[in-house]
Amino acid sequence: MKHPLTVCLLLLTFYTSAQNKNTESLVRYVNPIIGTQRMGHTFPGATVPFGMVQLSPETDTVSYELNGKYNPDVYKYCAGYQYDDKTITGFSHTHFSGTGHSDLGDFLIMPTVGELKLNPGTADKPCSGYRSAFSHANEVSQANYYKVKLDASNIVAEMTTSTRVGFHQYTFPKSNNAHIILDLMAGIYNYPDKTVWTYVKILNDSTLMGYRQTNGWARTRTLYFAMAFSKPFIQHGFKNYSKGQVYRGFWGKFNQGKNFPEIAGKQIRAYFDFKTNEGEKIKIKFALSPVSMDGALNNMKAEVPGWDFDKVKLDGQQAWEKELHKITISGSAETKKNFYTSMYHTMINPTIYMDTDGQYKGLDQNVHKADGFVNYTTFSLWDTYRALHPLFNIIQTTRNADMVKSMLAHFDQSPEHMLPVWSNSANENWCMSGYHSVAVLADAVMKSNASFDANKALDACVTTARKRDYEGIGDYIDRGFIPDERSGISVSSTLEYAYDDWSIAQLAKKLGRNDIYEEFIKRSQNYKNVYDASIGFMRPKKLDGTFRKEFDQLSTHNAGFIEGNSWNYTLFAPQDPEGLIKLMGGEKRFVRYLDSLFTMHLPDKYFAETEDITRDGIIGNYVHGNEPSHHVAYLYNWTSQPWKTQERIRMILPLMYKPTPDGLGGNDDTGQMSAWYIFSSLGFYPVAPGNDQYSIGSPAVNGAAINLENGKTFTVTVKNQGAKNVYIQKIELNGKPLTGWSISHADIMNGGSITFFMSSRHK
Repeated sequence: MKHPLTVCLLLLTFYTSAQNKNTESLVRYVNPIIGTQRMGHTFPGATVPFGMVQLSPETDTVSYELNGKYNPDVYKYCAGYQYDDKTITGFSHTHFSGTGHSDLGDFLIMPTVGELKLNPGTADKPCSGYRSAFSHANEVSQANYYKVKLDASNIVAEMTTSTRVGFHQYTFPKSNNAHIILDLMAGIYNYPDKTVWTYVKILNDSTLMGYRQTNGWARTRTLYFAMAFSKPFIQHGFKNYSKGQVYRGFWGKFNQGKNFPEIAGKQIRAYFDFKTNEGEKIKIKFALSPVSMDGALNNMKAEVPGWDFDKVKLDGQQAWEKELHKITISGSAETKKNFYTSMYHTMINPTIYMDTDGQYKGLDQNVHKADGFVNYTTFSLWDTYRALHPLFNIIQTTRNADMVKSMLAHFDQSPEHMLPVWSNSANENWCMSGYHSVAVLADAVMKSNASFDANKALDACVTTARKRDYEGIGDYIDRGFIPDERSGISVSSTLEYAYDDWSIAQLAKKLGRNDIYEEFIKRSQNYKNVYDASIGFMRPKKLDGTFRKEFDQLSTHNAGFIEGNSWNYTLFAPQDPEGLIKLMGGEKRFVRYLDSLFTMHLPDKYFAETEDITRDGIIGNYVHGNEPSHHVAYLYNWTSQPWKTQERIRMILPLMYKPTPDGLGGNDDTGQMSAWYIFSSLGFYPVAPGNDQYSIGSPAVNGAAINLENGKTFTVTVKNQGAKNVYIQKIELNGKPLTGWSISHADIMNGGSITFFMSSRHK
């Protein structure tokens, strides 16, 4: 008899083949474990493409606060899971993927047997609580499936998902004391006061519902749930750990701790008791809603009406097959693992944020209904405007248009009258700098992916960019730069605003709004105002117009930049490479500068205090793990030595991306690192989103087919591919020689082919 998992995989292969003969199954190349060991990286659990639920194990309970101060160890747990940890504390339903800051980790579930323990215990004494030791030898992680054996209880835990429902399956040993714990106190970036309020209501002996409101990165976040068991529980109980609550009303008339129909408070854990036979499976469906408890219950009924775990798993994996097949490549197994894991990472976030009936909670905290679009959240725009959303404009055109509509709805609901900066769960988190949603909107319009009101989008961009009281914009407008005295990141914000303003100008020009174009194309040149020609670097400038005296261009600490140093940020003018080269003294010095960036040594002291960068994310002084440098290797294309772009790209790819638990050279940042890999592996990259051009690199795949929503295919062919053959001898576009080092968006979307002829020597 075949193992059930083997049967499932055979069914998936058969189903895929039946749908499309001779189509290779690509989910087998997805490894969700890749990157989980790096700080802030992705989670290894189950999710469907862009799903509201990301069901995954947590491996510790590190608090954001330690002795009244920030606890730096919490940073490792941005995604909840660390590969090196030896214990699992439970399985929760919401996670960010690869962010450098965090929240979520909602509704943790843990099965146990024996004595009931309602505290999680500690990593060094796991038996003191409900956590369990585990081994990677007994762990399986696939697209939309996670499995692990919990050594403490001999329980096998499995999980899968639909868009809004987490589906658990626990195989128990024989026990008269089996428990399933629902921890409403647990969370990521947790601290004692993060949970504002929780509520649980028991509907019957197998169904309950409730909600949790938290004050974390998102300060007013409420998430509702419905939970159903496949088997009635014998009894249930609650424990309220809330302290310091002065007024408790008259609820003391009841014993709320055992078999009571409801509970409310800030710090609550619940348990449900069962008797189990050897090998008995208890299944749980756990549905989420941003709107209401009934909304969660309706989501469960709509998406997972039955108890067929394997069907939900296979449906989710087939959804992944469909998305992964939007780009098919040829290459080694390692290349495919890197590529399709990267594809997987790019389609975890943003996340769908509405019920099956279209209702969602808006930024104004009112309930809205998405009219003609799918509402999304989790917009890490400082990162994702660079490559993730441009990738979506090719392979996820409908979704990206809906994401733009979600951003415009955000603007309509925003009390500050701004487009999103970093938004999640009906909240603006205000993280990072710039107003990069304008680049996403402009890029969609410039690439003819605008099933929305483009003039309304431009008006929202302009209103956002004129918000004088937001992070130095008033000074930026009046002076052409942000003064050092006003902001700790004055230089990087000036540079980022200048780029964003250029993208607004492109959108205005496209729409014939010449007054707006003239205003913002002029603003886009402000990057020049923080360049100190006397030293050849971008540098903080003071109110009186002089540059800061004490300045170290290698430092990332209190130097005027965010997540980068002057060496890297001096190259941040992707909207105007020609102007930047001239500003920096011409091509000869510019090329020498680029060469030095990749070959010099950056001493450890310059990133010792930087949480999200370690030595393995750095090449010379080029910091690939932080996004402001992602366009840098392509800048050689604006010089007479484009072959150096090809050389650098093929150097970066194997150094920064490996199919191992520590295989990413920095935070994936909701898919941006992975989108860079996808573009660069195919041989081209969007240096300046907001125009329709892609800069040529050096393809690392043997070949590829980009299968577009319009029914057309763009084929990448690589002749004489090899590890040493990184240099392009010639390029043919649709059979004709390509002149220059770029292709257009239309070249891709019209279908056709590009052929690279490679060599071990540059021209």
